[in-house]
Amino acid sequence: MTSTSLPNYDANAQGSKTWHERACGIIPGGVSSPVRAFTSVGGVPRYFVRGTGAIVEDVDGREYVDLIGSWGPMIAGHAHPEVVAAACNAMAHSSSFGAPTTQEVLLAEEILQRVPILQRIRFLSSGTEAVMTALRLARAATNRDLIVKFAGCYHGHADALLVQAGSGVATLGLPNSPGVTEGQSRDTIVLPFNDPSALIALFDKCGDAIAAVITEGAAANMGVVPPALGFNELIGDLCRKHGALFILDEVLTGFRVHQAGWWGLNLANNSISPDLFTYGKVIGGGFPLAAVAGSAAIMDLLAPIGPVYQAGTLSGNPVASAAGLATLRLCTPDLYAHLNQSALILGNGVSDALRHAGVPHTLQRAGNLFSIFFHPQSVQNFEQAKRQDVRAFSYFFHAMLSRGVSLPPSAFEAWFVSGAHREREIEWVLSAAQESATEVTNKLADSD
Repeated sequence: MTSTSLPNYDANAQGSKTWHERACGIIPGGVSSPVRAFTSVGGVPRYFVRGTGAIVEDVDGREYVDLIGSWGPMIAGHAHPEVVAAACNAMAHSSSFGAPTTQEVLLAEEILQRVPILQRIRFLSSGTEAVMTALRLARAATNRDLIVKFAGCYHGHADALLVQAGSGVATLGLPNSPGVTEGQSRDTIVLPFNDPSALIALFDKCGDAIAAVITEGAAANMGVVPPALGFNELIGDLCRKHGALFILDEVLTGFRVHQAGWWGLNLANNSISPDLFTYGKVIGGGFPLAAVAGSAAIMDLLAPIGPVYQAGTLSGNPVASAAGLATLRLCTPDLYAHLNQSALILGNGVSDALRHAGVPHTLQRAGNLFSIFFHPQSVQNFEQAKRQDVRAFSYFFHAMLSRGVSLPPSAFEAWFVSGAHREREIEWVLSAAQESATEVTNKLADSD
């Protein structure tokens, strides 16, 4: 190695290293969700102990500008006083009842007010559960079996959807997932994202057997890949013509990119709307909470008034509902304007730094979500996303981490800003990006 080699990024992470060694002896891989393990980028995952606004602090006392934001829910910033107060007040009355509560009703009303085409909503504890329930409803409503998804779109870890699922599966280089039987995946058809001809051909061949097509509002689990102009509208049109349901997975985009989610940003004026929506992340304000929503005709198939069973002890948990409601009430037009502007400045600034350093890349956006692909051409689908230089991303990730910027530890994830990212934090990130981009160039030269 020459004098331009990257420093030992983990030299000041001894506390995190100690905790990770303890965790690895009792938790598979030391983590409760795979991407957190730093497997694809190397090094020691940071163990965080507190967050305030846009800043998080690890067990070693080091501060970082956070561009993960718990993968979306920290839209107002960490430990926002109004969210903290709402959660603490709810918890003071009990953290759970296993019975209906007023908080879930208030949250349901808030969501339906924001997305007026919705008539019913059912709360669950995770996005995976929400998608599982949406698929079960679609099959019950249509009396069909086939589900269509798109390569690189992630819809949770339900067995039938871990086929070319993007996100953590792509990060770890797994082909799909062992433990998923042929029978469980037989009724799942995977098509390339942003490929209208493939979708049309499939419906021409077996449209009368398709129960539903599911897609992310904008793909954000293979990096940020927005749908091509008219692609989501085509899904809705084909589903309507062939009697299938259109499921829009807004677990990530819902109320993150607009006060009415991706639907409000891009589909509200479309004559054909999704039949079912799934939500998560923002609606729980950082607590485990998700939802499936849609028309009364479909949603009322759920028990206790219909035959489709779904249940959960902690579904609609009052603390999560209170935190989610407080978070949504903070999601005003002014907040979204701030998020859009911050994402624009940060995305352009990081891209400029990489370009000046001669690092091949492309910047992609979907609302205020953005990511950098270390690949010189724009990315339209999962196959193109996988061609990026993940080694270059790893170098950049650690160079930024060493300068106090916490990026998602995967080349296949979106970057997140919050209402707490202000001038100081933005300048911090852009300064770190300029130095980090130069280090990436040097590191790539050393390794060739």
